[in-house]
Amino acid sequence: MKNTGFKKDITPEQALHLLKKGHERFKNNQSQMQGLFQKANAVNQNPSPFAAVLTCMDSRTTPELIFDQGIGHIFTLRLAGNVATQPILGSLEYTVAVARIKLILVMGHTCCAAVKAACNFTGTENLYTLLSDIQTCISRELTEVSDRTGENQSFVDKVALLNVKQAARQLEERSNIIRQHVYTNTIKIVPTMYNVSTGIVTFYH
Repeated sequence: MKNTGFKKDITPEQALHLLKKGHERFKNNQSQMQGLFQKANAVNQNPSPFAAVLTCMDSRTTPELIFDQGIGHIFTLRLAGNVATQPILGSLEYTVAVARIKLILVMGHTCCAAVKAACNFTGTENLYTLLSDIQTCISRELTEVSDRTGENQSFVDKVALLNVKQAARQLEERSNIIRQHVYTNTIKIVPTMYNVSTGIVTFYH
């Protein structure tokens, strides 16, 4: 399936397939993102997003590159720890109800500094609000027993995965609009993790 932009009859499964195929191109160094300046002009008045990606602000986690998507194909929402905050929920409600996207990916990543800070119970003045959401996942991680701090990368990555799955659930729990579209199979929400060492995304669905 070639990604030619948004189609009114695209299904959530087809939208997911488009991102998976794009990720395969990324992994195989076969990116189709060439001639971006011309494409920017072409979609100036008619963008065609079919999915939204909620991810961390980490400079290594750029969805347009990781999923090989051109200008105008996806909405990207980024903040430390990919937490489902109220502004994020409001933005995603727009993408669902107005822009009529078919898929929301929540993408965390390994070696996440925000998750590490949450595990160490450290942070800055305004960062604490985000970290408090992540910290609720710490008690649910039961496999690491000897070093449950941000210095244990295995522990941090496991908490990051729990945080991604929690954020995906919270999109439904905290938004009537998003929940309604999930229940009617109009959209799909998929948690994912990006490995910054291997460049590979794992999909949990």
